[in-house]
Amino acid sequence: MDGFKKRLSESVQLRLSIALSAAVLIVALLAGVFAYVSAFDEALEMQDNTLRQVAALFERQQMTLGYPAPDQVVADDNEESRVVIQYLADGAKAATDSDADTPLPLPTSLVDGLSTLMVGGEPFRVLVKTTNRGERIAVAQETGARDKDARESAWRGLLPFLILFPVLLLVLADLVRKLFRPIAVLAAEIDLRDEQELHPIDERHLPTEVRPFVLAINRLLARVTQSMTAQRRFVADAAHELRSPMAALSLQAERLASAEMSSVAQERLRLLRRGIERGRKLIDQLLRLASVQSGTSARISRVSVHGVYRQVLEDLLPLAEDKAIDIGVEGGEDEQVLISEEDLLTLVKNLVDNAIRYTPQGGRVDLSVARVQGKVLLRVSDSGPGIAQAERERVFDPFHRCLGTEKVGSGLGLSIVKAIADRHAARVWLDYTDEQARSGLCVSVAFASVEVLQEG
Repeated sequence: MDGFKKRLSESVQLRLSIALSAAVLIVALLAGVFAYVSAFDEALEMQDNTLRQVAALFERQQMTLGYPAPDQVVADDNEESRVVIQYLADGAKAATDSDADTPLPLPTSLVDGLSTLMVGGEPFRVLVKTTNRGERIAVAQETGARDKDARESAWRGLLPFLILFPVLLLVLADLVRKLFRPIAVLAAEIDLRDEQELHPIDERHLPTEVRPFVLAINRLLARVTQSMTAQRRFVADAAHELRSPMAALSLQAERLASAEMSSVAQERLRLLRRGIERGRKLIDQLLRLASVQSGTSARISRVSVHGVYRQVLEDLLPLAEDKAIDIGVEGGEDEQVLISEEDLLTLVKNLVDNAIRYTPQGGRVDLSVARVQGKVLLRVSDSGPGIAQAERERVFDPFHRCLGTEKVGSGLGLSIVKAIADRHAARVWLDYTDEQARSGLCVSVAFASVEVLQEG
């Protein structure tokens, strides 16, 4: 019950449905009572008209009356519904004070017209009429049978209304649901948006009552877009501005290396040059991340995965050889994906660079590509320590680095990979290379195949 009250307080659609149903129910009850009473009165009026027609028939045909003997049985006679015709004066000659025999013991003092009175303990509807011959006749019928027939007639008139009322409630509920459907469709559409999709919501086909709320959301989206654009521009501008000083520092360090100095100074210079190189790489990654997140369109084409693998291996093979890492491509089948070649090169290069960096001396790094269930699946696996399950979502955040690692890095590699994958509607996930030993990292990236994209 508490859950229903909470839902009622939160749902406009439910409140509207209940309010409309209650209003329809109240109106239906009032209309039903009015229809029943009207039909009942109309049925009684028709029965009164029947008494008048019987009296008129008696006068028009100039009939004479004869009463059956007490023990005489008349076929198809029903005491409750029969219509009795007698001379009013014969009421004084009734054999008993009962309504079972005729004539009925009616008072002879009744005036012309319709009246209801008790006869033999039973209520009767009696019409008294004076004919042109001066005879006063009475036409009578028990009111019990009349009321029963009137009620049945009223219920028959009310029956279609009672059948249609539940149908009306169902139609009303369905109508309210359909009226709120555009809001549900809009919510589903917004929910399916990517975090980078901040374009305005189309409010042209929405109800007028909802449009101001959607316009307010569009204004908020515009402010968020402006803020994110300014943030990315700041990161890109800062990285650009830092490039020149870092290049100058690197040049000065190279010149300083040619000068004569002690072994201690040379060691410190070596560390300085390594720090400068890490700084330059960080700046390059910041620029690349800002470029990927900017949403600017890149030239899309059919790119060979093995061709990209070869370029990456040529660039990073010296790093792998320094650590005696066995690195190569598994499988002989090549695949193609529709993507910017620069984006795919950056994605693979970041994955392989991370794998080499975290794989221990004499380890192994494997690159592979395969077609699985209509997807082109790229995998880069290594024999390093791997990433714990609890850390796998956070490693895609910029500058996040797992605790306990001794390797030096910027924490931007997987962020760039995730941004590129999202940009091309690809899915990225992490696994252990060896699930049983819970070691090694296998990064999988699933792209839609060229055929699927072309059919779409």
